[in-house]
Amino acid sequence: MKDILSLDYQQLQDEMIRMGEKSFRGKQIYDWLHVKLVDDFSLMTNLPEKLRESLKNNYQISRLTLIKLQESKIDGTIKYLFQLEDGNRIESVLMPYHHGNSVCISSQVGCRMGCIFCASGIGGLERNLTPGEMLAQVYQIQRLTHLRVSNVVVMGTGEPLDNRENFVKFVRLLSDDHGLNISQRNITVSTCGIVPEILALAKEKLQITLALSLHGATGEKRQRLMPIAKKYLLKEVLEACDVYQGATGRRITYEYSLMDGINDTDEDVEELISLLKHRKGHLNLIPVNSIKERKFSSPNEKTISNFKNKLEKNQINVTIRREMGTDIDGACGQLRRLADSDMMDVDLNLQQREESKGAR
Repeated sequence: MKDILSLDYQQLQDEMIRMGEKSFRGKQIYDWLHVKLVDDFSLMTNLPEKLRESLKNNYQISRLTLIKLQESKIDGTIKYLFQLEDGNRIESVLMPYHHGNSVCISSQVGCRMGCIFCASGIGGLERNLTPGEMLAQVYQIQRLTHLRVSNVVVMGTGEPLDNRENFVKFVRLLSDDHGLNISQRNITVSTCGIVPEILALAKEKLQITLALSLHGATGEKRQRLMPIAKKYLLKEVLEACDVYQGATGRRITYEYSLMDGINDTDEDVEELISLLKHRKGHLNLIPVNSIKERKFSSPNEKTISNFKNKLEKNQINVTIRREMGTDIDGACGQLRRLADSDMMDVDLNLQQREESKGAR
């Protein structure tokens, strides 16, 4: 059946006309789906019963079942394990900040990029998520917590630009003023650097922030950490990012995961300065987050501080990212397809009651 949550405002009206209904029915359904966040046709009470039954028989609403959750005792971050309609599972994260609530979502079931320090690619790629399945992560977290999401980062499981068409439609749906209307400037997408897809994204003229997973200041070092870097040379990737910045006016964010003894030396700093000093971007230093399958560890605080100071002395705009949810494996590079055994089982009856309260 067709995923109705993936249809945009005009498409939904066109669908209603095709069914012999008035176009305003599409507007009503869109409001139920994207404003009231209802995921059951029977609850759309201003629609005729016959139409509700027809919708049920011909369309599905991307629905996620909460399987497990884990809450950080340090910062209140909550990690969710959701099950999709086909039985596949993904993880999403809610990060409460003083300036608003951010949600980190997945764009694929698994990932085929194979970055050696990241848990998301362990097990490879199963499939792409639809725009509706990406939206459903944001909507389900709002339903469960009754909190307004103001920022969305697409940095969970998967490479978003390996699923670019669905990702772009997700952004347009999420930022549609008929729906949640989350500003595109509050949406960030992370990519390991697929050059043709970055260039294609630039042509969409979105106002989202593009974050490049850099992690090494030379092509050789990137290739050791990120297999995709063997296909797209660092020079090509940076030039594609320059094109994106020129087309959108949006400053690029460069992500650099600091790994003890791997990319944290004085030589690495100098190479990074040479690479970025003429680019108007922002550098995020991310002390690497440990995963059980790999032996990478973060440098000590003194090394991290010295690394940052040397960059700042050379006019590089840099911050050390405050990682949320590290104690529950909910931080950058730690999300995966399957949950750890110590995540809490969810009372599904309680989940349904909470969702019902949110819908009223």
